[in-house]
Order: sequence, then C-alpha cells, then structure tokens
Amino acid sequence: MFGKLSIEAIPYHEPIVMIALGGAALIGLAIAAAITYYKKWGYLWKEWITSVDHKRLGVMYIIVAIIMLLRGFSDAIMMRAQQAIASGGAEGYLPPEHYDQIFTAHGVIMIFFMAMPFMVGLINIVVPLQIGARDVAFPFLNSLSFWLTVSGVILVNVSLGVGEFAATGWLAYPPLSDIQYSPGVGVDYWIWSLQISGIGTLLTGVNFFVTILKMRAPGMTMMKMPMFTWTSLCSVVLIIAAFPILTVTIALLTLDRYLGTHFFTNDMGGNQMMYVNLIWAWGHPEVYILVLPAFGIFAEVVATYCKKRLFGYTSMVYATVAITILSFLVWLHHFFTMGAGANVNSFFGIATMIIAIPTGVKIFNWLFTMYEGRVQFTVPMAWTIGFLITFTIGGMTGVLLAVPGADYVLHNSLFLIAHFHNVIIGGVVFGYLAGFTYWFPKVFGFKLNEKLGKASAWCWIVGFFVAFMPLYALGFMGMTRRLNSYDNPDWHFPLIVAAVGAAIIACGIACQLLQVVVSIKDRHKNIDETGDPWGGRTLEWSIPSPAPFYNFAHTPVVEERDAFWHMKEKGISEQKPAEYQDIHMPKNTSAGFFIGIIAAVFGFGLIWHMWWLAIAAGVGIFVTMVLRTFNDDIDYYVPAAEVERIESQRYQKLSNQA
Repeated sequence: MFGKLSIEAIPYHEPIVMIALGGAALIGLAIAAAITYYKKWGYLWKEWITSVDHKRLGVMYIIVAIIMLLRGFSDAIMMRAQQAIASGGAEGYLPPEHYDQIFTAHGVIMIFFMAMPFMVGLINIVVPLQIGARDVAFPFLNSLSFWLTVSGVILVNVSLGVGEFAATGWLAYPPLSDIQYSPGVGVDYWIWSLQISGIGTLLTGVNFFVTILKMRAPGMTMMKMPMFTWTSLCSVVLIIAAFPILTVTIALLTLDRYLGTHFFTNDMGGNQMMYVNLIWAWGHPEVYILVLPAFGIFAEVVATYCKKRLFGYTSMVYATVAITILSFLVWLHHFFTMGAGANVNSFFGIATMIIAIPTGVKIFNWLFTMYEGRVQFTVPMAWTIGFLITFTIGGMTGVLLAVPGADYVLHNSLFLIAHFHNVIIGGVVFGYLAGFTYWFPKVFGFKLNEKLGKASAWCWIVGFFVAFMPLYALGFMGMTRRLNSYDNPDWHFPLIVAAVGAAIIACGIACQLLQVVVSIKDRHKNIDETGDPWGGRTLEWSIPSPAPFYNFAHTPVVEERDAFWHMKEKGISEQKPAEYQDIHMPKNTSAGFFIGIIAAVFGFGLIWHMWWLAIAAGVGIFVTMVLRTFNDDIDYYVPAAEVERIESQRYQKLSNQA
C-alpha cells in the first residue's frame, strides 16, 4: 500500500537534518498559531489563497522566492563551511552522500524555486500595470501556475524529511541519475518537483505572451513599450520555446527509471550525450530567461534615478531580441570537452563570443544614461552599480570560457562555479532585489528603509567578491567542483576566505529581512499614495500606491514612450475624470489552489510508487479541472459608483497633500 515508503525513509540518524526539520516545524507552528490567534484564516483564504489578482499572485511568488532563498542559502553556508574545515583529507561534518544531496538541492532550489518565482513575481506585479491592463489575459491560469510552482516547492522540501534528494548535481546527468546508480527516491523527487513546477512556468509564459501582445493600452505600440515589458516579453518567448525541451527530457529520463527504457544509456541503442544536448538546449536559454527581466529592471531604475530618458532605447530593444535569438545557439559550450570536434566547438565558441556584443551594448546604454544625469544614489541604484561591476567581470570570464582550448583546462573547475555565480548573483539576484525595492511602494503604499537597504546592498556586493574571487584562483590551481574534502594545503586559505564571504552575504540577507520588518513598523512615516514616490517614467506610476484591485479606473491612452512623464508634463495625472463606468473583473477561485496541492500528492505518490495515491490524485486533478470548466460564474462587474467612491477618496488625499 505504501510502495517504497517506510519508517526508515525518515533520516532520524542525521542530526543536521532533524534539527533543520525541528526548526522548520517550530516556525510553521508559530506562524499557524499567530494566524489563528488573530483570526486571519478567512482573510487569507478569501483575499490571497484564492486570489487571481496579478499583484497578489506576484507578492506570493516573491514570498515563496524569499523562503527558498533562505533554504538554498543555508545549503551554500553548509558547503562553504564543509570545505573550509575539510582540509588535509579531514572528513568535516558532512558525510559525502549528504554533501552530494546538498549541492544538488542548492542548485535546484536557487534556479527553479528562488530565481524563477522571483522573476515571475515581478513580471506579475509590474507588466500589466506598465501596459495599462487590468489583469493578465488568463487570470485563472495565472493562479494555477503559481500553485503548481508551490507544488514543486513542497516536494523539494518534503525530500528533506521523507527520503532523500538527488545526489547527482542539479541537472541529474545519466548514467548517475539512472535507476542502476541512483536506486533511491532522490532523483524521483528531482523529476517530479521540476516536472510539475515546469508546467506551471510554461503556462505562465503563454499567459504573459498573450497579455503583452493583446492587452496593451491604446496607443502603446511595440516600440513604446517600457524596457521591462520588452525584456519580459523576450523572456516568456524563451520560456515557451525552451521549457517543452525540459519537459520532454525529464519525461524520457522518467521512462528510463520507471519502465526500463534506454533513451539515455549507451547500451540497447540509447545515447547519454543526447541527454546532455537536450538539457543544455533548455539550460542555456534558461540563463537568459532569468537575466533578461533583470536587464529591464536596470533600465527602469537608471532612467528614473538619473532623471533622463533611457539612452538608446531602440538599440536596447534590438539587443534584447538579438540575445533572445542567440541564446539558442550557444548551448554546446557547456560540454566542449565531450569530443564534438573542432568545427562544432569553433561554431559554438564564436556564437558565445557574439552574444557578448548585444550584452555589451546594454552596459554602455546604462552608462550613457548615467552620464550627465542627476544620479540619485538610492538603494536600487546601489544594486545597479554593483551589477555593472560584477556582471562585467562575469561576462569577461564567460568569453574566456567560450574559447574551447581554455575551457579544456577550466571545465568542471571552481573557475566555472565563480563565473556562473558572477552572472547569476551579479546579474539576476542584484536585478531582482533592485526591482523589489523599486516597486515595493507601488504594491504596498510605503517605502522600504533606505539605510538598511544600502547596508544589505553593500554586504551582498562585498560578500560576493570575498566569496567568489578566491574560486577563480582555485580554478586556476586545479580544484574541481563538488569536492567535500581535499588534501592540497594550498587550497585551504582561499576556501576559508570564501566561507567568510558567504558569512558577509548572510549579513546582507539579514539586513534585507530586518529592512522589511522595520519598514512595516514605520510604514506610516514613509507612506506614499500619490503614485509617484520615485519620479518613475512609465505608466504604472500614474496610479495610486498601492494600486487598486482594478488598476486603472479608465483605460489610459499612451502617446509617448515615457508615458507617465508625458502625462505629468500635460497635467493629465491629476485630472479627475468626468464620469466612471462599470469595470469587468475576474472572480477569485479555489481551483488553482486545489489542483496545485493535489499535484503535490500526485508527485509524492509517483515518487514512492504508491500507485493508488497517484491515480486518485490524477482523478482529483481531472475532476477539479472539469468542474472549473463548467463554472460560468467566473467574473463580475465593479459598479461605477464603487469605482467613483474609491477614486474620490484618492483624489481627496491628493488634494489634502497639495
């Protein structure tokens, strides 16, 4: 009845795991007790869990991302501490099999369950506001996408206390991920958490592709779209093109493990290198799926805080499109050492160098926007300046790795790890944190604490260089990645320095959490309802902060690229309309929540070979979808009188402030 599941699946013999589980359980119970004490369960269900409001879904995405940042960073701290003390062949405090699971979980969590939800959360919050839409094209699909992502998060975290996680590396290369070499359930947790959440991500891509193309405000042509909307559009195009590859690849690996097929084994007609090709045909576009929206954030931030139009808007658009196309022509540089031949390696090496050109165009555009601008050194600008330095270094090391001869020496070394984190932390994470601070008042109506924000930025920037610059040197010294112990004494000191850098980054994360707490406590001192706390240039700043649930009382008409700047110049933003009309809005629904939770049960049943549970969950998902399909009560109208009441209160506040 319970398949492979037994009491031995709980790792009670591993104190680190049990302490982590106990701490997580205590935190969860404390949160549940607080919600119960303040009688907020009904409010959470009605206003958040069942919500289809793109802004609230965006907030929930970001909350999930922050939680998983803490989980993934705890893995990083454990790895750095292990390597700092495991010198001279010492075992350290982590057994090899546990260490293997940690570095796998770290990569999976940070890419799939931290960076991706953070990106989708910001896109959810901002893009409909920037294009003048009241919601996304498919609100229910938006809710379903979120809860499928949560389903993957649940499975990853359940693996901590029931069974194990994969010990294969974050991309689970066969034959190590095959049933012969990984007979446990770790790879199965990897498969189903990624497969379920990946479907949610693909649905998000389709949703926002349609939203951006079909729901823009009148007058907003493609070349009048804000840069963040442009980069988000290119990112979702990559999602639509790349994520089906991931889905099929994992499906074939699933057949190898569950049915004994041989798609990725070198016997019986299979080919292990086909897996590597397919996984990186998704994997390298994935890097640009993550970084392109961050580029858009930096464009918005630089234009706002330099009080200038973005320099070279057209060239930025074409550079973004060029990166989108070229990102599918460079995947093989991830395995130059696999014997593809000089011609193939040369093509992909040159393509990798070419993709650096449009990226360089963006760097110069941001710098020229800052040139002779009235630069305000706010928190988002601190993140931006940190990005310009760190990402440029990461780009240069990437071009070095694009040389096949150099890659033969540096492949699989810590130099590669330093380069990858240089790009992801310096580009993706810094960008999302800049966007989080920049748009926070648009969502909640008050600003984040500047001092703690700057302290966090400095800790992250300094900590990054202290943590990862030694890894470049260690790569040249011959240290390969994924070592849990070593006997070369020359490696010990740089690894201690790297551990100190990780501790500095931990201080940065602590400052961020403290920043949110202090800002909530002092929110009445920093409240902003004018809709223009930063002097933003794009359409989302033309509505009050926090944005009303219907976004725009009247559909705006866009005349210029910097829509809000143009509206302010003409005095449009403060003019109360003569009359209001009923607003058509989607209703909340619980279907997305139930499908997501049942999907987690479905995955759990397949992981542990509890076929009856998987079948029951599959039927539950199907029934829920059918019931949702035949539900006609999916939208409603906000009466014009209610809209006028809300808007009148807003204009009264503006009048009082004036």
